[in-house]
Amino acid sequence: MTTLALTGSPLWYASRAGGTLALVLLTATVVLGIASGGRAAPRRTGRFGIGLLHRDLSLLTLVFLVVHVVTAVLDPFARLGWAVSVVPFGASYRPLWLGLGTAALDLLLAVLLTSALRLRLGVRRWKAVHRLAYAAWPLALFHGVGSGTDTRLPLQLWLYAGCLAAVVAAVWWRLAKAGPGRVAARLLAATAATAVPVVLGAFLAAGPLQPGWAQSAAAAALPLGGGR
Repeated sequence: MTTLALTGSPLWYASRAGGTLALVLLTATVVLGIASGGRAAPRRTGRFGIGLLHRDLSLLTLVFLVVHVVTAVLDPFARLGWAVSVVPFGASYRPLWLGLGTAALDLLLAVLLTSALRLRLGVRRWKAVHRLAYAAWPLALFHGVGSGTDTRLPLQLWLYAGCLAAVVAAVWWRLAKAGPGRVAARLLAATAATAVPVVLGAFLAAGPLQPGWAQSAAAAALPLGGGR
């Protein structure tokens, strides 16, 4: 167990807890959206209940994202500004990994805003933007893995593995239920469901699971003396 994951401030713990819960809820939202769409969609009565659950999970995800972002900005260690929460890759501390999280947040905010304007946009345009939530999920996953100084903890690794397995299983189940047509979309989904686990596994082995990853990832921006 790394001591870096045990010496953070209360704000750091709150930020990590908020981010972790947001990832779990986002995973549940994405899995529900994938598994209940297309030919796998339930009948009209069941679809209404699933739609309400999907909405509630989405709102809870945003609540914990707000907790994650606010506590991260208030934490004096990383010295983040409020602009970093909406402008990707602008942070001086771990700009790539924080930038992925910001990009995921921006995509989810776009989904939220267009949902409020759904009637004006029309169903086709709204669905096109709504699919951005699927793109936000891998960005959020890699953000958590790359920026979290507790990534090496077994519990955290199992959580990431569970989120990954749930989404990949949902994609393959949806593909198995899909009928003919939309070959390009199905090929893209199958490629993504194969590539994300491979890339994530290779990244973990070469980066966060290596000794000293937490320090080296921040060394370019911050002195190491006060790190977690």
